[in-house]
Amino acid sequence: MSVPKYYEMHKPILECLSDGQAHTMKELKVYVIKYFQLTEEDVSSLLPSGTQTYLTNRIGWARTYLKKAGLIESPARAVFQITKDGMDVLHDNPNVIDQKYLLRYDSFKEFVGKEEKSRLQSEMEGEQTDTPDDIFEESYQKINQNLADDILTEVMKLSPVSFEKMVLDLMEKMGYGTYSTTGRTNDEGIDGIIMEDKLGFDLIYVQMKHWGLDHPVGRPEVQAFVGAIAGKGGKGLFVTTSKFTKQAIEYAKGQHIILMDGQKLAFNMIEHDFGVSTKKIFAIKALDTDLFEEYQEE
Repeated sequence: MSVPKYYEMHKPILECLSDGQAHTMKELKVYVIKYFQLTEEDVSSLLPSGTQTYLTNRIGWARTYLKKAGLIESPARAVFQITKDGMDVLHDNPNVIDQKYLLRYDSFKEFVGKEEKSRLQSEMEGEQTDTPDDIFEESYQKINQNLADDILTEVMKLSPVSFEKMVLDLMEKMGYGTYSTTGRTNDEGIDGIIMEDKLGFDLIYVQMKHWGLDHPVGRPEVQAFVGAIAGKGGKGLFVTTSKFTKQAIEYAKGQHIILMDGQKLAFNMIEHDFGVSTKKIFAIKALDTDLFEEYQEE
């Protein structure tokens, strides 16, 4: 299963604290993992930004919302305890403790603000909202997906020869060593050669197909590329503006050939600032608990 939404964690967190004792953030996390039977993959799954796991982020927001509603309190740093109101909620035993439920508490109404309150109350029954981080991450993904689509549109306007040069330039931007392009004749399916490191110890042979989405790369093309680099003592990278068929992907796994389709190509260009420019930067900051801990020790 995937990591539950933050509001789905409200109830198990209260249940974990139902003994009235103080529990650490680590104990809450262990309880949530066991409650939802999360796998190691679920626990380690990262937000698109790669800065934090979904689990840690959503437990953090669940803790924040419960605290703002007055259902839990924090007697010490990273330590939490249920309140009388929290015990009453457990006795009430609602099916889900979402933001609509929490709006019955004045402290939570003040926290979300009038505009947010109006939006929440007007939502259709059963529809849930995400955390601010979830919303930001989702928006970030949508922006990058739109950008990737625009990049591919421009890439498709290039000639096959220009496309090959662009891909090799991108590889250089990604940190690979100087490259050489092969001749247009008798290249045996090899369109370029790059160095895995800048000293040139390992070679990577590159095949590139400037094809439309209606022309996916199949196993025969990948197999021909494998044959072309056999015995050359190097690795293989197959790049296309299109997609790879399932058969091609499965075959490549067994041959240690790296496949880069149009989407991966575009996202690599975004990640390495190749063919794109930065429009705006948002700095999302978090509390520096170590700093405040230093002051408490004095």
